[in-house]
Amino acid sequence: MVPPRPYDCGVPTVNAGMRLTFTTVAEVNMLLRTLLMMITSRRKPKKDFREVGRVTMHVMPNDLDLLGHVNNGIYLSLMDLGRMDMMIRSGRWQQLSRLGWYPVAASVSVTYRRSLRLWEKYVLETKVIGFDDRAMYVEQRFVRDNEVYVAAVMRARFLKKSGGTVTVAEMGQLAGIDPTTMPIPDWIATWAKDAALPPAKASYASDWS
Repeated sequence: MVPPRPYDCGVPTVNAGMRLTFTTVAEVNMLLRTLLMMITSRRKPKKDFREVGRVTMHVMPNDLDLLGHVNNGIYLSLMDLGRMDMMIRSGRWQQLSRLGWYPVAASVSVTYRRSLRLWEKYVLETKVIGFDDRAMYVEQRFVRDNEVYVAAVMRARFLKKSGGTVTVAEMGQLAGIDPTTMPIPDWIATWAKDAALPPAKASYASDWS
């Protein structure tokens, strides 16, 4: 659900002594794919906020690591695209933009079951699975030949550009649903509690002792 983070990259220009790194190419590639998703999603049929969103993709060369399968970090960026598609097709993206609200990922759990390799076709599935008293939860799956290769659960919150946090009640009003009718499974509630860190404004020093 949650749309892609702003990438600190642009189309590189060739200057004397400039070296075009693999990282730069990968970032530009993901930026172009994000822009393409924003265009194509607006042309697809509308989707209800609570339905499963599906995006068909192919593994691209810049998705791979040295072992020839999709890099584990790339899955997170690809999931951004799935959430963006769902938000745009449900009309929520446009509403968020008007209100000056934006989503952020609070935590994510990913399980890698099988590897995706170059040019393989797969479907990225995205579904809002519920709410607790502070956040929305989205499940995403990478599916090939009806087999789940990778599955993830993301805890997402919404912030206001004017300052402050969007409440779950405000989220529900935006989506036209009652969040209390979509409780999260017990295991996800336990995971969210156990994985939580102190608030951003609190002190949390790194101490390995």
